[in-house]
Amino acid sequence: MDAVSSSSSATTSTTSTSSSGNLTSAVSSDFETFLKMLTVQLQNQDPLNPLDSNDYAVQLATFSGVEQQVRTNDLLSSMLEQSTSEDMARMGEWVGQTVRVEADAFFEGNPITVAPAPVNGADHAELVIRDAYGLERNRFTISLDGAPVEWSGIDSRGATVGWGSYSFQVESYDANDTLMARSDAEIYAEVVEARTDGTSVSLVLSGGTEVASSQVTAIRASY
Repeated sequence: MDAVSSSSSATTSTTSTSSSGNLTSAVSSDFETFLKMLTVQLQNQDPLNPLDSNDYAVQLATFSGVEQQVRTNDLLSSMLEQSTSEDMARMGEWVGQTVRVEADAFFEGNPITVAPAPVNGADHAELVIRDAYGLERNRFTISLDGAPVEWSGIDSRGATVGWGSYSFQVESYDANDTLMARSDAEIYAEVVEARTDGTSVSLVLSGGTEVASSQVTAIRASY
């Protein structure tokens, strides 16, 4: 049985105004204002008492600095847009693939594959499953080698849980049954959509959970 259920694939790009674009517009406006003021000053200077050459040089230097700032911000904005577009194209290839990521998983009848990671030195470990309300629904002993575990949606009473979002934690214990560590477990889920806000790319998993693409630690073909 598949670790995650199949869904229709889609790639969505959400466009928003970036802060660098706002900064460029503001600097461009200041640049035009500065140019007008300097022109008026030169047109209205006293021929018998012209603008001091040193002052003129300072203003020209300022003029050059403002112009350079505008060009720099335009370049940075262009580079950011290009980088985001390239990331979006690359992440779009992940749609329909299965990724491993630390996130909640959506149970809809099919088993969920979990990638637990007990701490080194533990004597034994348990996988704890909680629902969207934080209530513990089941727990069971797992191996210490980090092998993937499938949860088929069965709670501690042997009944099948309802559809919804579930989280997974690993509790590692020493030989005295003392808790050594509690950590969130990664899960395998199918990518159904890639999104961008103009500056970064996120992935939508089966069931609607959204994660940053940088959180993905493995990718494999969906079966």
